[in-house]
Amino acid sequence: MEITSQYKWVASWCGVAMVMLVPWKMLEWTWLKPKRLEKYLRQQGLTGTTYKLPFGDTKEIMNTTQLEPMNLSDDIMPRVMPFVHRAIQIYGKIFFSWFGPVPTLHIIDPDVVRDVLSRMNEFQKPKKNNPYIEILSTGVIDYEGDKWSKHRKIINPTFHAEKLKLMVPAMCLSCHEMIKRWETSFSDEQSFELDVFPHLQTLTGDVISRTAFGSSYEEGKKIFELQKEIGLLLMHVLQSLYIPGLRFLPNSRNKRMVEIDGELKGLIRSMIDKRMIAMEAGETGQDDLLGLLLQSNYDEIQKRGNQRYGMTIDEVIEECKLFYFAGNETVGNLLVWTMVLLSRYPQWQELARDEAFQVFGNNQPDIDGLSRLKIVTMILLEVLRLYPAVSALYRTSVDETKVAGVNIPEGTLIIMPILALHHDQDTWGDDALEFNPTRFALGVSKAASKGQLSYLPFGGGPRICIGQNFAMLEAKIALVMILQRFSFVLSPSYSHAPQSVITLQPQFGAHLILKKVEKS
Repeated sequence: MEITSQYKWVASWCGVAMVMLVPWKMLEWTWLKPKRLEKYLRQQGLTGTTYKLPFGDTKEIMNTTQLEPMNLSDDIMPRVMPFVHRAIQIYGKIFFSWFGPVPTLHIIDPDVVRDVLSRMNEFQKPKKNNPYIEILSTGVIDYEGDKWSKHRKIINPTFHAEKLKLMVPAMCLSCHEMIKRWETSFSDEQSFELDVFPHLQTLTGDVISRTAFGSSYEEGKKIFELQKEIGLLLMHVLQSLYIPGLRFLPNSRNKRMVEIDGELKGLIRSMIDKRMIAMEAGETGQDDLLGLLLQSNYDEIQKRGNQRYGMTIDEVIEECKLFYFAGNETVGNLLVWTMVLLSRYPQWQELARDEAFQVFGNNQPDIDGLSRLKIVTMILLEVLRLYPAVSALYRTSVDETKVAGVNIPEGTLIIMPILALHHDQDTWGDDALEFNPTRFALGVSKAASKGQLSYLPFGGGPRICIGQNFAMLEAKIALVMILQRFSFVLSPSYSHAPQSVITLQPQFGAHLILKKVEKS
């Protein structure tokens, strides 16, 4: 009886201890630890915001949704990244804020950004705190360590310059089909109004469908449509606070996401299975992205003599999904902002058109001529400076380490706002907020006073975007073919409203007035 009472006494005290421990842990996580870290950072000379329970500056950092358009200007930081814009003016180019209870270091100094991006083992991609995003795409863009090295090595040959040459005809065909659709809209009119944004998104999805899957183009189009649908669903999710476990609720949105994910993987797996059967039968691989990727994967396995040195079928599927998301979003946004800027600066539109006719006449672009385009290249580089596809790069410190002479704690989130770096007058001069393609006349490395690492439209360091040459090739082809057929100006109904929802997009579309160009 006495032993039983002792057990009860111990059990009671354990229960009391647990009841007291949970609130203490919560207090430690949401208040005591953040306040200690804030004091630690300030003691080292860093300035930043004061931690606020329980969400820190999360609401202010994430608040990028604007209801009203802005004035017609390229000074878009106050609208796209209002929190960072205000904080730079108060705290300078290196400051801290709070993403929930996590200290967040914002860096707008090119030298420090270069240092962080070069130390990829110390500063890794943040773990996704919203599992919905993984449905859209994962792959080499998210991996770390040996897995990243393996995937990068296998994917590299897919985007080799010699391989990209083979994709020019497919890119031209997709552009030709879009232009023919535009031309049918003229009827007897001399000009017509068009929101070019959805058309350019469809174009880039069409290009990816052809270049990724070649002979399976129709299946590729279906994949693009599914990716587009899931992207629209995700847009609504990302504009609200994520609550853990929310994705398991059996509501219509979650059910549809699961359905799309299953259908996407099924379509890609079916195409992969067909290619694998053909390769095993001795057939030569096709010169599309999927064929090149499977061949590179097969070669690596054969070379190393072990299946584990290659990618699994599931990993190949994720890389194919990534082709779609990254390729479609990046190039579609680059083209829409290019057309908007050339509408506002007609002198540059004429210079680019003259160059296009000088190099190609009325013929479709070829790889040799594309490499000789100087003005078109300058324009695209300047558009990417003013309107980069993503507004910021993110990393997390794996251990306590030193950045810019300051010790930062393990788990600190690092935000490097590309938009702020690209608009910085100390780096780019007094005309940093103006469209001036001549700054790239001598190339990227001579464009900014602080060199190439001030220019990061495709990221930087070892993890620089593997598809940047593909993106630039596609953008040049599309722009040349559009300029050969149309001139364009802003419509009176155009509303200038850049917003960042995963990528930098025109919130209300891009309404332009197009006019046919007489063939030279």
